[in-house]
Amino acid sequence: MAPESAPQDTPRDEPESPESYVGLDAAAAERRAYDHGWTTVRRLAPDAIVTMEFLTGRLNFTVEDGSVVRCWKG
Repeated sequence: MAPESAPQDTPRDEPESPESYVGLDAAAAERRAYDHGWTTVRRLAPDAIVTMEFLTGRLNFTVEDGSVVRCWKG
């Protein structure tokens, strides 16, 4: 298993759950994430194959038809 990334500052919207991004337009959700301090935003297609390393400060979006349908940290 890959090591966890070095600790970074916590994004300002940390108390919000990642589910708060679900349903938003993908571009608007990405801007909001960066505005709230996330250092990396990864947009993924449904059923995309992704690496499993956890990166502190990264927010992952599954995007379908231009909207966020799933969101998770790392």
